[in-house]
Amino acid sequence: MAGSKGKQFSRFVAIGDSQTEGVGDPTGPGGLERGWADRFAERLDLTRRATGEAGLLYANLAVRGKLLAQIDEDQIEPALAMEPDLVSLIGGLNDVIRPGCDIDLVLARMDTMQGRLAASGATVLTITYPDPALMMPLGRLLSDTMAEFNRGLRRIAGRHGALVLDVAESAEVTDPDHWCDDRLHLNSTGHQVMADGMFSLIEPLPEGQSWLGEITPRQLHGLHERVMAEARWAGAFLAPWIYRRMVGKSSGDGRLAKRPELTPVEV
Repeated sequence: MAGSKGKQFSRFVAIGDSQTEGVGDPTGPGGLERGWADRFAERLDLTRRATGEAGLLYANLAVRGKLLAQIDEDQIEPALAMEPDLVSLIGGLNDVIRPGCDIDLVLARMDTMQGRLAASGATVLTITYPDPALMMPLGRLLSDTMAEFNRGLRRIAGRHGALVLDVAESAEVTDPDHWCDDRLHLNSTGHQVMADGMFSLIEPLPEGQSWLGEITPRQLHGLHERVMAEARWAGAFLAPWIYRRMVGKSSGDGRLAKRPELTPVEV
């Protein structure tokens, strides 16, 4: 299949954290996480086969909860060893949302990681992140930091020729219908939308078409209902997240990559 630069993509490796692992999308066999990367790989595989080519080989090394340095240390070498021609690298959000994060250090690490992947000859796919203030009131505390992070991600991608799904430019991505109740992970609908967006990077859509599809206008709620919703969210998700940070635990502790080797998509 021809990519955006005329390449034939036959070996796709996805690396990163929970979004790429597929958290929030339990539609795989037996209720396992599927996620945007699986959905993207399935579409790429079908497109290849439709043109008479061999099926896609796909590996997914992403593990939830990982910081960018952990993704670098645990996933980059195995990914490069597979000699992929297409790699997705999504990470850094777990760093940015932690208090005291040094954005410059995170961006420097991302620069090095994208540089290594691009130097291997692989096409690199990556993203920016939406403004958290559009998803929760407390997100305003991170708006400036996220904007700085996104600016850095764009510069780094431009330097290494990575293809960027710039979700920060589309406020529609924060539509509640795309997200789990924790407001951190995409739900099944959101993962499909992201898969469509990533596919549009290698197969651009006709002018005027959007990878976001149709967005249903938001239903406005009263002040009391919004306050109660925030209180429920804080108790169910924010408090446990703070506790894990305090005790040094991660949702990815003890977890292994769900698809550690290049295998045909249908396996």
